[in-house]
Amino acid sequence: MDGGGAARGKARMRAMNGLIVATIALGLVLDRHGGAHGQLVVNGLAWAVLARLWFVSAAAQRPALLACLVYATAGEVFLSLAWGLYDYRLGNIPLFVPPGHVLLFHLGTRLAARLADGAEWWIAALALPVVAGLAWSGRDTLGPFLFALFLGCMALSRSRKLYATMLLLALAMEIWGTWLGNWTWRHAVPGLGLVTANPPLAAGAFYAALDLLVVSTVAAWGRQSPASPSLTPSTASHQAATCSARSSSR
Repeated sequence: MDGGGAARGKARMRAMNGLIVATIALGLVLDRHGGAHGQLVVNGLAWAVLARLWFVSAAAQRPALLACLVYATAGEVFLSLAWGLYDYRLGNIPLFVPPGHVLLFHLGTRLAARLADGAEWWIAALALPVVAGLAWSGRDTLGPFLFALFLGCMALSRSRKLYATMLLLALAMEIWGTWLGNWTWRHAVPGLGLVTANPPLAAGAFYAALDLLVVSTVAAWGRQSPASPSLTPSTASHQAATCSARSSSR
């Protein structure tokens, strides 16, 4: 690709990142305060933005987007409907939620690529005393288990920058969504005898686990399809989510 084409590609992805941020931030406001049809509008908007992301993404990125959509949907059914860890305001899983996870995943890969080497460990180190303090005070005894899940993701995969980025990015979205009232985390964790905050500080651990599944699936898919270079995890815009997190493994 020539210099002009590369510049246009970067500009297009910057615009997509801005569109994703606006869709999530303003979409949650519209869902909460948009009246009877607000959620329907946000559903259509989220899927439209995901379709746009699909078409502007390189072929090598699309397996990750699809895997994220499948895993996110299954995760929402389990965590919200089956386990009852949190509840959406209408008692359903809004149709904007699965594509929203994919959009957040894509945004995380873009931001993770800009994270300085070693910053992922600073993020983990700074989060640890806060998680411990909330657990000690009895406000969030689920937190240490979520943080352990996050550290497990960091240990199991070289895409550590992505998981650290998602810990912060997901927390920002969780704070916004729970403050608006789009969803609420149950104080008493069903079946475990633990309590959690609304939202738990380490809620991003679930997003890290989701992204670990996506990264692992795409990597396995690539190994099983050596004749399909589009599935290799070295594409520039997806590198933070796969093997090009190599720099974060030092």
